[in-house]
Amino acid sequence: MDMAELSERSVLTAIESYEKGTKTKRKIFEWSDQLRILQDEVGDLAVELIARYQPVATDLRFIRSCMDISYGFSRFGRYAYDIVDVLETMGSVADCDKSVVLEASVTVRQMIRLSVQTLQSRDKNGAQQLYLMDNTVDALYKKYLHEIITPHTKSDKRFSDPRCSTSALLILRYLERISDHACYIGDSVHYIVTGESSPRR
Repeated sequence: MDMAELSERSVLTAIESYEKGTKTKRKIFEWSDQLRILQDEVGDLAVELIARYQPVATDLRFIRSCMDISYGFSRFGRYAYDIVDVLETMGSVADCDKSVVLEASVTVRQMIRLSVQTLQSRDKNGAQQLYLMDNTVDALYKKYLHEIITPHTKSDKRFSDPRCSTSALLILRYLERISDHACYIGDSVHYIVTGESSPRR
């Protein structure tokens, strides 16, 4: 749960950096690195528990799933860092149209919170709702990508500055990957509770 809190904070801070132009790369790098260290600790503890106690059934499912979940939280942090890295590389995006990224970010933030709540409550049905929300994020990303590569959109002022459209596309891609990992956390919780793969979509 420490990882859950830190990973959520990382993503929210990265989105805020995009929206408000704040400089947070160093802070998010430190958080991302801390998440990686915590992931290693979870993995080491899981191996130790398996080796010492040879757990079976529900206990083994829980330990195995914790390793997957910690990886998901670690990826949240890494993609948050990738977002602020894009911002530093591209320079100021203060004058860019940010509407599509911010629209996607609302759903992604809801997905992060839902994935954490699903873990806390061991809600086996959380994955199904997460995949429905993931469809929304996927659709926004694919629609924006299609718009960029469609010739008639070159006259659209939203795409007149490559810095704006490229940064938006990259950040949308990272948000789409975060939403995928939120779904995988829901999958892991479903597996912990039922011992079965979750019904996706």
